[in-house]
Amino acid sequence: MTNRITIAAAEVRVGDHIYNGPNSSNHPTHAWETITQVNSADGLIVLITGSLDAPHGEFWFEPDEAVVVIRYPPPPELPTEPHHKPHHKYGHGH
Repeated sequence: MTNRITIAAAEVRVGDHIYNGPNSSNHPTHAWETITQVNSADGLIVLITGSLDAPHGEFWFEPDEAVVVIRYPPPPELPTEPHHKPHHKYGHGH
């Protein structure tokens, strides 16, 4: 499940998705782009989609300006307990 939320630009995270206007595709979710970098410049928040080495999108906001993003819930954490090996070994005559 995804959450479409409105937050201050200063709270946007890498991995959030921002709407990049109408798209030529019939599928409306293709207009949402993944934020790959969050920077600060001249007192503004700069949200970047795509790679800086290739064509990318930039969105400039005041730090407290409202931004609508889609944020996926974090993946479930995996157990941190080590995997225990059995104490017996196969093929040794037991």
